[in-house]
Amino acid sequence: MSASKSEPALTATATAGAELLTALLDGMDAALCAFGADGTITHWNREAERILGWAPQEAVGRRGFAGWAVRPADAPEVRRRLMAAMDGPGRTVHEFALLRKDGGRILVRAQCARVLGADGEPAGVYCAFSEVHAQIDLERSIALSEALFDTASWGVVLVDVDLRPTVVNTYAARALGAGSASPLGRPLGELVAQGVDELEGALHHVLSEGAPRGINEMWVTLAGAEGEPERRRCWRSGFLRLSSPLAEQPVPLGVGWIFHDVTEAKLAEQESDRLRFRASQLHRAARAAAECEDPVEAAMAYLDFALAGFADHVLVDLREPGERGRLIRTASTPGAAPGPCVPVAGGGIPVRYPPGHPALQAVDRTGSVRASAPVPVSASAWATWSEDRLWPADMNHSLCTVLRSRGRTLGVATFLRARPRPAFDRADAVYAESMSAMVAASLDLAAPPPPD
Repeated sequence: MSASKSEPALTATATAGAELLTALLDGMDAALCAFGADGTITHWNREAERILGWAPQEAVGRRGFAGWAVRPADAPEVRRRLMAAMDGPGRTVHEFALLRKDGGRILVRAQCARVLGADGEPAGVYCAFSEVHAQIDLERSIALSEALFDTASWGVVLVDVDLRPTVVNTYAARALGAGSASPLGRPLGELVAQGVDELEGALHHVLSEGAPRGINEMWVTLAGAEGEPERRRCWRSGFLRLSSPLAEQPVPLGVGWIFHDVTEAKLAEQESDRLRFRASQLHRAARAAAECEDPVEAAMAYLDFALAGFADHVLVDLREPGERGRLIRTASTPGAAPGPCVPVAGGGIPVRYPPGHPALQAVDRTGSVRASAPVPVSASAWATWSEDRLWPADMNHSLCTVLRSRGRTLGVATFLRARPRPAFDRADAVYAESMSAMVAASLDLAAPPPPD
């Protein structure tokens, strides 16, 4: 009685197992067929039907491919290759031509492996195959991915939906400046000190709207390792939204971020633009000064052209004739608001610069002196630094250039910049010296002749 009841249960279990196996085989992306030990086809899934056109009912039960899925001349060699998988463990890979049901030929790449029976002996062979061009496309994609994340000459970063790097190639790791610590899984804010908002905004846009058109150039300041200064870099970036090919609806997996460091090229481009602009300013200043009847007016014209895009304020201090040689404030821009450089009413007033003042150093050295406020400990330190040097409040950087004409020091011109403009560099000093030479020549014309 119990035996009779167990037989239907075993039958139902076997039926369910067969249905499950069929569903698994039909759900595979690769074509699959299986052969018994005598070469008879025992399984044939829907992908095999799609590729060759033969339905499972037409394929299962046939002995090998001879006479229907392969040319007679090729049948022995194909059979030998397929059944040779029974002779040893592991997989073998073969390429051969099969026949479609409509008579066309197709080149496939097949992976074959033996199937062991319950007794542990070879009971057959399974064969998974796909069209060669599809396999080659897959291999190309894999090879491209490996090349990008190994030897690419630009940065490649995969960012997840939480905006954390998940894969970083060698170039990107070096560009991000992570040092000995890996950038994987770290928030971008720990790697980028300034510019992270723009970068994260671009990533958010890609995740929600798709990749933007064209290439983006963004300036960022990288957080340096302990004891190292921050670095400002320009990255030319492209973005790709990554979606799962297995989902029915597009599901974002993250963003592919490809970038190249173009800092040196951008800095060279900016320097070229700056040199062209300054050469134009020198030319325009010379033409404007040539139309001035008063030499002092010509000197003021030179300084007005020098200020454009260069400094916020300029002060002109001339040496008083005589042995004392005090500096007299002769011309300046308004201290409260931007404006042109104008002579001081009444002929000027003496300025009591403290010893070691940059303007006095420029006179002593007969050259240019640059100075910048130190990093403040409080907000009032900026104003204190300027006021101590008798300059307008909130000035952060200074450049003092000596005014010389006919072998004599006439005085000093001081150019000032406020926050957050950068400090004056050597190129700025060269430009200021060129403009100051013309200012000095004009002021020399307005000055009384030196005593014999």
